[in-house]
Amino acid sequence: MQLFSTFETTGFLEMAISTLEKRGIKKESIFAVPLDNKEKDRKIFDTLHRSDGTSLIDIGMGLATAFAVIGASMGFKLAWGPIFSGLAGAFVGFVLGFAIRLFMELVVRKNKRALKGEHAEIILIVECEESQAELVEDILWSHFALGVAKVK
Repeated sequence: MQLFSTFETTGFLEMAISTLEKRGIKKESIFAVPLDNKEKDRKIFDTLHRSDGTSLIDIGMGLATAFAVIGASMGFKLAWGPIFSGLAGAFVGFVLGFAIRLFMELVVRKNKRALKGEHAEIILIVECEESQAELVEDILWSHFALGVAKVK
């Protein structure tokens, strides 16, 4: 019987392997495979089929609203009038907010991802007798496995 499990790159994986060896599982029956990290940079703009959950226009819309109100208020005193001044304020606010958010995504978040050091998971494959399967599964869960599957 084979048990497949995934772990984050932590010391719990090593502790799980050493516990399995102490409980009678041979070294040759334990196989660990690290998954590769994605090396390409993430795309900033979403497509129809893929979205990363971040919005680039949220700050822009808020600033557009605020600048439109301020522009319309001041437009009563200007020669252009309140409507054109409000539209101009909305455009300036949206562009400013979009630029702020784009800067945050390109510079600030990229540095956080680099400092965070995102690591891929590790797949652990354990071959054992059917009578040992329950023990092995308990050991893997107790050492914080992300997921465990059995294959006969």
